[in-house]
Amino acid sequence: MTNENLIQTVLPFLEEIGIEVQFAELNDDCFLPGLSIENGRIIIDMQRLKYPGDILHEAAHIAVVPPEERSTLNAKSIAGRKDNAAEEMMAIAWSYAAAIHLHIDPKIVLHDEGYQGGGSSIADNFSEGKYFGVPMLQWTGMCADDQNAIKLGVNPYPHLLNWLRK
Repeated sequence: MTNENLIQTVLPFLEEIGIEVQFAELNDDCFLPGLSIENGRIIIDMQRLKYPGDILHEAAHIAVVPPEERSTLNAKSIAGRKDNAAEEMMAIAWSYAAAIHLHIDPKIVLHDEGYQGGGSSIADNFSEGKYFGVPMLQWTGMCADDQNAIKLGVNPYPHLLNWLRK
């Protein structure tokens, strides 16, 4: 999948679920090249964007926070959030689910240039059903694990019941 095709797949999905995207020039000091979050929106600098799969991970950060906090979320505040570690795990699990939903190779999102060099290992583990972050997604009502999916009569993770935390 080319970068252009990936972006053309991801952006309509984000619009559909209610995550805003804006294109603008960004400084070089972004945590992820060419990407930032400002006031609950993803900002993309197409000239500096290095890994388009990162768009889904940034969207995940917006998706997993409580709705009343979404509009104030920005790139700098994410690291200082009291639930940062849990939200990071949720964002990784959400990103994997989104990649599966969009028929994108999860290794495009969970690549080895991020995730402390372990993105493809995370993708491999998730593909084998060795998840993390899913219990928190389930706790927030965004998905159901295998056992609870049977009880609820829904599809289990990586299917998400809600793409945005309610």
